[in-house]
Amino acid sequence: MINRQCWKLCCVAAALLSIPGIGRSDVVQDWNAIMQATVTLQPPFPQARLAAITQLAVFEAVNVITRQYKPYLGTVMGVSAASPEAAAIAAAHAVLKNYFPTSAASLDAAEAISLAGIPNGPAKTAGIGIGEAAAAAMIAARANDGSAPPAFFLPTSPEAGQWQLTASSCTAAGGAFFHWQNVTPFGIPSASHFNLNPPPPLNSERYTRAFNEVKEIGDVNSTARPQDRTNVAVFYASFTPTGVFNTAARQISAAQGKSLAENARDFALINMAISDAAVATFYTKYRYNSWRPETAILNAAADRNDRTQPDAAFRPLIVTPCFPSYPSAHGTLSNAARAMLEQVYGYGPFSITLMNNGMTFKYTSLTDITEDISDARVYGGIHFRTDQDAGESLGVRISQYMYTHNLWPAHGDGLINDSR
Repeated sequence: MINRQCWKLCCVAAALLSIPGIGRSDVVQDWNAIMQATVTLQPPFPQARLAAITQLAVFEAVNVITRQYKPYLGTVMGVSAASPEAAAIAAAHAVLKNYFPTSAASLDAAEAISLAGIPNGPAKTAGIGIGEAAAAAMIAARANDGSAPPAFFLPTSPEAGQWQLTASSCTAAGGAFFHWQNVTPFGIPSASHFNLNPPPPLNSERYTRAFNEVKEIGDVNSTARPQDRTNVAVFYASFTPTGVFNTAARQISAAQGKSLAENARDFALINMAISDAAVATFYTKYRYNSWRPETAILNAAADRNDRTQPDAAFRPLIVTPCFPSYPSAHGTLSNAARAMLEQVYGYGPFSITLMNNGMTFKYTSLTDITEDISDARVYGGIHFRTDQDAGESLGVRISQYMYTHNLWPAHGDGLINDSR
């Protein structure tokens, strides 16, 4: 019996590959969607890492043939007469099959459908070989990148402001993804390269405003939260940055008529930025160990701030993740993605449709998406607004560095100078 994941992949492949020319650009887009469907059951941060590996393998495979950009690894050999389409398909297929062996049957079927659209011959054969070599090289490059084994963090201080385990989401093991700060980045120098100032002091006006905002609108029974903000919180609670911004990128790139080589490079940069944002986020989270609103509101009597009052009945609308609050991971990853999309696609207006949890949201601006994501975490009761602001700052800085230091045009002078 085919499992749900395999069935989902088969549906994605059939939908994308059986309607020529409608709402899609090329096989890079097709396999970006298949990648997204394949990784979707993973937690957000491993999801981002696997997406980056896949899209970099696709980029390396296509670029070996088109030579439009400077390579990422530079170890894969190929000839210009090879089919870049076959290379892209084989690269994505090989990476995904390596990390998701239980989806092998559906991935094999999707590959067969994709490759059937390319005439048989030496170019196709050579392209497949290049794609498989690029996949093997990327898999090898990430074999010991710090993403495993998992490590956890146990609080060392009961002091006000310090992160504590939350009963609704934490196990006795402690804070999750403590090891993620040690994952080797894809395109930034290190997790600590982009330092953030600490969160605002507990007696500051900024903290007081942020505390009282989330206390009022983030409780599961809040009467101050409009229905549309409840919808936003629920919508983005299970829609990861990888899912949101790859979906948006496919729609925008198809509308703009981007080339195969451009799509391969753009999707690689987008997913590198999302993944490296996760690494930098966890470095900062565990550096400051800032408490979550749930803990802060229950224990406000200990924060030495007369303008914040405890509420023993507070429960967030969304389940609090089991790791420190500052900065927001969703905020950092989403703004890194948003800034990268703006650098490769411009500022719009766009026509973007996102669907999740039985709801459909339409956007004409990428900033509107990240503003909704910021609201989602505050109205969901799991972040202070200051966490979101810090995440935006960190994500944008990561994206700017990523764009100017990676995958340059082959005949450029080095750093990319994009006038958009």
